[in-house]
Amino acid sequence: MTLTQQLISLIRTKEVSDSDMHRAAIFTLDAIANAMAGRNTEPGRKLLEWGRQQGRDAGRRAFVIGGLTHILETDDLHRMSVTHPGCVVVAAVVAAADTDAATGADFLRAVLHGYEAMCRIGNAVGPTHYQIWHNTSTCGPYGSAMAMASLNRLSDTQAMHALGNAGTQSSGMWEFLATGAMSKHLHAARAAESGIIAADLAALQFTGPPKILEGDKGFFAAACPDAIPSAVTANQQAPWELTQTSIKPWPCCRHTHPSIDAALHLHGELNGAEIKHVNVETYQAALDVCDRLLVESEYEAKFSLHHSVAVALQNGCVNFQSFDAESRKELACLRQKISIAAAEPWVSAYPASWGARVTLMTNRGSEHIADRTSARGDPELALDDNEMLEKARMLLEFAGCDRADSSRIIDSIVSLPTSGSDIAVFLRNQFI
Repeated sequence: MTLTQQLISLIRTKEVSDSDMHRAAIFTLDAIANAMAGRNTEPGRKLLEWGRQQGRDAGRRAFVIGGLTHILETDDLHRMSVTHPGCVVVAAVVAAADTDAATGADFLRAVLHGYEAMCRIGNAVGPTHYQIWHNTSTCGPYGSAMAMASLNRLSDTQAMHALGNAGTQSSGMWEFLATGAMSKHLHAARAAESGIIAADLAALQFTGPPKILEGDKGFFAAACPDAIPSAVTANQQAPWELTQTSIKPWPCCRHTHPSIDAALHLHGELNGAEIKHVNVETYQAALDVCDRLLVESEYEAKFSLHHSVAVALQNGCVNFQSFDAESRKELACLRQKISIAAAEPWVSAYPASWGARVTLMTNRGSEHIADRTSARGDPELALDDNEMLEKARMLLEFAGCDRADSSRIIDSIVSLPTSGSDIAVFLRNQFI
């Protein structure tokens, strides 16, 4: 069996509990709330306008929904694979789910299967891949294709072809960070669409490469110099990868979150003391993506350890307003007092653990230190259901939904394990 076939077999024979279904519904709610909030942004309005010009094709819908979900930087994050599964997998399932053919359980099973494929392949790409390639974009097509294979009841052979042709569409590089371009949203959009295209073609017996992962000219050979192929099928009895995924409580790059969590703790210890200097120690990937002292745009601020830590220390909270022009100007001096470095034990612990230490010196001569091996929202410090529902309400309010619509959306999604998937029709109408 090829590695792709082994992965399909692993996923399709994995037991799904009621608890797994519930968590899938909660993660689906988070992704959809993110997508709806993404409509109320400049890049979101551009995506919606483009989508209206394209018609109502499922792939086009997935493209728009995937892009919207990834705009506000509050979508979920799987640490080991360094991927954002929800913006790809949930977007594809919402775009393609047919109320006449799929139950709510079918919908959520497809989400579980998509997360599993995307995250397990992401676990295997190796650390060097992430230096150039955006894992959400490169591993995402496998996730959306696997979700569609489940939703459309493709045979194992058809699913293999779907993943093969999804993988050959992998793309997405980090160059957008240099200018704060909108490409990151395009990455999620294309990954969601690619899986739908690949699965639809597979249903018509359109073949794909069986060894797309491990072949001599496959994905690992092309883009993953230190790939770990065995990680694709490792720990087969482990919980579903969706349940090991982190939820973001703060609207900025997930690499900043351990430092934010530590800085928020230190905010409570300042008692009015003036900050002299702050030292942030974390893992190398956080520096690679978020070493950004000068922040001239909201997007750059969301990818800045300096700014995120400054916000947390000064304000004691991090929200959508924390990255606007007024906040960037107000915190310019404090950012200058913050230095960042890669250090142990955070470097060696990554990516299994995303941690940080923040050390703060005051002008009074006192030193304050806070360590984090995990951040709020990680599986070890998971948001409970009430916190997840509150986050969804906050995002839906940002989207412009009134209380009645917000309640309808939340209740419909949370009840998916035992209901039909007619919510997908309502949701699709929100995007195109």
